[in-house]
Amino acid sequence: MPSFPKGAFPVVGILGGGQLARMTALAAIRMGFEVRFLLPEASGPVQGLGQSFIGDWTDAGMLRDFGAVCAVVTAESEWAPVKEAETALQGRVPVRPSSFTLDIVRHKGRQKTWLRDAGLPVPRFVCCATLEEAITEADHFGYPVLAKKYTHAYDGYGNATVRSADELREAWERLAAEDGLLIEAFVSFQRELSVLVARRPEGAHVIYPVADTEQRNHRCYAVEVPSCIEDTEADEARRIGLAAVEAVQGTGLIAVELFHTEDGDILINELAPRPHNTGHYSIEGSYTSQFENHVRAVLDLPLGNPELCTPVAIMVNVFGKRDGTASSAGLDEALAVPGVAVHVYGKPNVRMHRKMGHVTVTGNDRAVARRLAETSAAHLRL
Repeated sequence: MPSFPKGAFPVVGILGGGQLARMTALAAIRMGFEVRFLLPEASGPVQGLGQSFIGDWTDAGMLRDFGAVCAVVTAESEWAPVKEAETALQGRVPVRPSSFTLDIVRHKGRQKTWLRDAGLPVPRFVCCATLEEAITEADHFGYPVLAKKYTHAYDGYGNATVRSADELREAWERLAAEDGLLIEAFVSFQRELSVLVARRPEGAHVIYPVADTEQRNHRCYAVEVPSCIEDTEADEARRIGLAAVEAVQGTGLIAVELFHTEDGDILINELAPRPHNTGHYSIEGSYTSQFENHVRAVLDLPLGNPELCTPVAIMVNVFGKRDGTASSAGLDEALAVPGVAVHVYGKPNVRMHRKMGHVTVTGNDRAVARRLAETSAAHLRL
């Protein structure tokens, strides 16, 4: 049951202030809820939305002040100080997802081991403590292999495809931590998939349609929904996705990234215990967006319909193409493309390859929607 008084509009506390916090807050505000943010420094994306607390977000006193009037505290990313929040709030305010979930997910070696031990299908991998061990395992798997930093790896940062021992040595220097590096066998896949699960604390859940995702340079470039896979394969992807979320006791919105292999198998790539780039399409494309269902789930409220409200939804990301101050360059042209929904995240500074926004197009024809989305996104120079 909800953790706030009946008849009251809850206050949702969010640890973080990037684009995910922004879109989560907008969904909460639309339902009449208040929002407050705890940030280590000022952040453009949430400027003007709710109340921002800025300072040491690991400080117990600041966390207590921040959470004092909240019905729930949630995290924009797995790197937020959730354990510190749980300790400071001492159970008076629920923190969702929990540190139990995040401690498993935020370390890629621990995450893969946990999922494998739960009997779920994952690519072959080894947690390597030394460079020599990594080279031995890479030789065993056969090149190419994936070298993955254990923590703080996202949006293409912290992963490398290596094709030789020399490239592995270079990747080790860049990516290895004190406990080493994850070495994973390269998966020959037909496509990459995403399954989003919104789950309440006691297990009630909804599952979004399987999405096809397209990666470029280890970054999500585009998402197409529904997936092109067969219905039986989609059912299996959704089954595996839910099982993975339940294995880590996830609460809120959790994304499960999957490989659909050349042999027709479904393997788990990784989990993200939060709203996810592959679900941004749902703002326009679903009856209930991933952000709204995340808010509902962490507040332990009834979940909304995750199904598509349109035959096809296409999302294309907008990346920084330079370094400097963000601008609205190209916005007029992007908005002139018919049928597009343009989302700009409000980041004051642009960097090469940084996610600055996205474009969504819904419709009846997948190819037409994809063309319109790419055309609009290409105009945005920001």
